[in-house]
Amino acid sequence: MTSGPMTAVFLEGVHKVVQAEVPVPQPGPRDVLVRMKAVGVCGSDMHYYEHGCIGDFVIEQPLILGHECAGEVAEVGQEVTTLQPGDRVALEPGIPCRRCALCLGGRYNLCRDVVFMGTPPHHGAFRQYVTSPEDFAYRLPDGVSAEVGATVEPLAVGMHACTLTGVQPGESVAVLGAGPIGLLAVAAASAAGAAHITAVDMVPRRLEFAGRMGADRAVDAREADVSSELADSADVVLDCAGVEQTLAQSFNLARPGGRVGWIGMAARTAAVPLIEAQAKELTIVPVFRYANVYGRAVSLLASGRIDTAPLVTHRFRFPEVEEALKFASENREVALKTMVVFD
Repeated sequence: MTSGPMTAVFLEGVHKVVQAEVPVPQPGPRDVLVRMKAVGVCGSDMHYYEHGCIGDFVIEQPLILGHECAGEVAEVGQEVTTLQPGDRVALEPGIPCRRCALCLGGRYNLCRDVVFMGTPPHHGAFRQYVTSPEDFAYRLPDGVSAEVGATVEPLAVGMHACTLTGVQPGESVAVLGAGPIGLLAVAAASAAGAAHITAVDMVPRRLEFAGRMGADRAVDAREADVSSELADSADVVLDCAGVEQTLAQSFNLARPGGRVGWIGMAARTAAVPLIEAQAKELTIVPVFRYANVYGRAVSLLASGRIDTAPLVTHRFRFPEVEEALKFASENREVALKTMVVFD
């Protein structure tokens, strides 16, 4: 039985990060205790670091951030049957109640009682050990590293968006915003069989990587009139930026009868040309996290159909979490996925 103290890194407020020794959590009968090996820095982690909140989610007590994570099973509960110590796993970070109508209907990402790692008031993965329900820990096959395992979480967002918008083989897809989520949305669309994928961003480095992820066209929004050049060009538009400008552009880029997936976390209110969406009879699909895709994401990585390893551009060693957050926050045009790795 693993016991004693472990190191954890807490965010106490804006730009205020502290390290502390806390007890190792103990797994329940159907839980596994996982020794962390890699945790990615997400845009939400940076937002909490910079602002102390995301919308109504406010850090009122010291919080351990981090939810893009993978590690090695250190201990299993007495009722666990599918995993054993030594297995390497990626953890799905949102644990729903499993009892409400949304959970029972398969839409557990919308559960009102979900416990999501690194979201107030629930602690995340920037610590040495984490517990997880057995069925939310996905075994990583040989050849899939812990770092790649930690990218399953953002890949799941892109895959869920493609599922909700119904991306079909042979269709054209436009992705607005080529940060990590946008790049993985490109990869997910490619894996779904999209024939033509256009990525739009203002950062050359991101556009370069879009081609490596499966885009056959990269458009620099600083140099092109996106609304004019790409008007009515896509069966599906995936907005991964979520700003007012791209929300409006998504209606413009979609073909009549097309679908728009809103992935980027938009402002609470935004002025968008709804009359254009109505005139085109667009299907508008807000996207929130993911459900029922983690296993498929692991399979795509294992098969090589999606390769996320190149997205990990910078690494910090635990407990250098503050340094990782600061670097990722200040170098958004350089860092794609910043990873905290553990010994």
